[in-house]
Amino acid sequence: MLKLLSYFSFGRAAPLSTPTSPPAQSRSRDVGQGELSIEDAQAIVEERLLVVSPYTSRPHLLDLATLTRSQILLAKALTILVPVTHAYATLPYINSFNWDAVMTYLAAAIKSETLDWKEQVFYIVVFRSQVPPTTDRSHLAELDKAAHVEAMRSGGLLKYWFGTPDADGRNLATCLWRRREDAAPGSSGEGHKAAMRATIKMYSEWNIERLKLVVKEDAEG
Repeated sequence: MLKLLSYFSFGRAAPLSTPTSPPAQSRSRDVGQGELSIEDAQAIVEERLLVVSPYTSRPHLLDLATLTRSQILLAKALTILVPVTHAYATLPYINSFNWDAVMTYLAAAIKSETLDWKEQVFYIVVFRSQVPPTTDRSHLAELDKAAHVEAMRSGGLLKYWFGTPDADGRNLATCLWRRREDAAPGSSGEGHKAAMRATIKMYSEWNIERLKLVVKEDAEG
């Protein structure tokens, strides 16, 4: 069973990762430091690295060796997380994504591996924003990518997703962390500081919600 419980929400604060329009996918074959093709990224999913965001270059991938088995199963289940409405920027968070499908996927994986899943709590950050039409979104995209690399390097980020601004410039981005304590070091680097400065200057409105994701025993009700 999925439960989303609110910590608190507030406005006029900097995001953990600034939502931007996804850049075009690269076709480079350099798997060491540079960009990965979609085929390369998917090819390594079943081994140690997992694509957990719109970014598929090597520094953006999740190292499964840093997680417990239960965290790995949740991270894989979150790869199917998608919005179920175009109004995700303004609707309640729990109603905006296919959480039922994610939990069904997770429950099946738990059963397949005969994993003894006890109730666990994860940490979600939701960033809602409005960007004026004149905003240079290419600049925001570069800031977002740098901040995401920092977050992945610090550890504990299981999922990052962002949408596309609607006709009014409103958007939503969300991060799901292994635990609340992981989010602080993951958002303290220079990339995030640059995103904070951009938020103050470039966003006309923003709001952060902090939620608990409670996954009950065996991910079933």
